[in-house]
Amino acid sequence: MSSSVIDFIATEARFGAHNYEPIGVVLSRGEGVWVWDTQGNRYLDCLSAYSAVSQGHCHPKILAAMVEQAHRLTLTSRAFHNDQLALFYEEIAALTGSHKVLPMNSGAEAVESAIKSVRKWGYEVKGVPDGQAEIIVCANNFHGRTLGVVGFSTDPETRGHFGPFAPGFKVIPFGDAAALAGAITPNTVAFLVEPIQGEAGVVIPPAGYFTEVRELCTAKNVMLVLDEIQTGLGRTGKLLAEQHEGIEADVTLLGKALSGGFYPVSAVLSNNDVLGTLRPGQHGSTFGGNPLACAVARAAMRVLVEEGMIENAARQGARFLEGLKDIRANTIREVRGRGLMLAVELHPEAGRARRYCEALQSKGILAKDTHEHTIRIAPPLVITSDQVDWALERFAAILTQDFS
Repeated sequence: MSSSVIDFIATEARFGAHNYEPIGVVLSRGEGVWVWDTQGNRYLDCLSAYSAVSQGHCHPKILAAMVEQAHRLTLTSRAFHNDQLALFYEEIAALTGSHKVLPMNSGAEAVESAIKSVRKWGYEVKGVPDGQAEIIVCANNFHGRTLGVVGFSTDPETRGHFGPFAPGFKVIPFGDAAALAGAITPNTVAFLVEPIQGEAGVVIPPAGYFTEVRELCTAKNVMLVLDEIQTGLGRTGKLLAEQHEGIEADVTLLGKALSGGFYPVSAVLSNNDVLGTLRPGQHGSTFGGNPLACAVARAAMRVLVEEGMIENAARQGARFLEGLKDIRANTIREVRGRGLMLAVELHPEAGRARRYCEALQSKGILAKDTHEHTIRIAPPLVITSDQVDWALERFAAILTQDFS
C-alpha cells in the first residue's frame, strides 16, 4: 500500500472507535458497479454497501433529485408538513401495496419502530395484558445494532457486555415452522424475521416455510413482520422477497436501497391497523420523513422500476449463481443465493474467508466475508452479463488457489 493509503488507514485507527475491520482499500469514487481507490485502481463492487447501493453508485437521476431538493428545502421536522412527504407516501404505498407508512432514517430505527408498534397493537387491539407482549425472533438474526435489537441477538460478539437487555423476546430456529407453532402463546404479538438471513451468510429457508409461517400467524392473530431491509427492493429478483412464496407480511421493513445509497432512509409499512395505534407524540423522528430524504427515496424507487433493475437482478443473479456453482474447487462447501444476494461458503479447513476477499481485491473484486467462512456477494442490480462473467473468472482464479 502507498504511503497516502497507509496515512488514511492510520488516521482512522488513531481517532476512530475500532468497531469495524475493513478490507485494506481506501475508496474515493464510484460509478455504477465500479469503485476506484485513491490510487486510481478500479474494483467491481460485490457488496453494494450491504445492498444499500442497489441502483449503482452515484446514479445520475437520484443524484439530480437530491441536488434539486437540497437547493429547495432539506428539513422541516414533522412539526410542519412538506411537499415531498405525501408524494413519498403515495408512491411507496402504490409500489408495495401498503396501507400505512412510517418514515424513519436507518434500518435499525425501522426495526425499533416496528417493535414498539406491534407491542402497542398487542395491548390496544389484541388485548394482551400490559407488559406481557412477546415477540418471536430467529437464531442468527441480524436486525441492527441498537440496544433493543442486540438484546435478542444470538451472536455473542453483538451481545457481549452490552446488557442488561429488555425482556419480551423468544428465539427459535430459522426455517422451522414447527418451532414457531410451538412458541406462539396468547401473548405473542409478532414474529420478526428476515426472508433470507443476510448477515448469517445468505441463509435461505426451506421451500414452503413462509407459506406455513403466514398461515400460522393468521390463525393465531400474530403480526408477521418481515425485515426486508437487505432483501427488499429487487435484491432477490423480486420487488420484495416475500413474493417468492406469494405471501404478504402484516408489517414490512425497508431501508438501505430505499435511498440508492445517497441518504439514510427507512420505512415501516403496514397492511393493517398496527400503525393506526400510534397517536401524536407517541413516536417520531426529527429527520424521519424530511423533504430531502423523501425526494431521494422517490427517485430511488422510480429508477428501480423504470430501468428494469428488479428483472435484471433475477437474470444476472441466476447467471452468477450458476457460474459460481460451476467452479470446481476443493475450498467450496456450498454456493447459495437468490437473485443478486449470493454466498460462497468455504470448508473450515480452507481458512478464513477474509483472506479470499483480500485476494479478490488484488484481482479487482471487492467482496466481504461474514461468519468466518462465507464470502457474501451482492453487486449493484445494474450489473451486466459481461461484468458477471468478468467477475466469475476472478472468483474462479481465487477459489481454486492454494493458500496453504
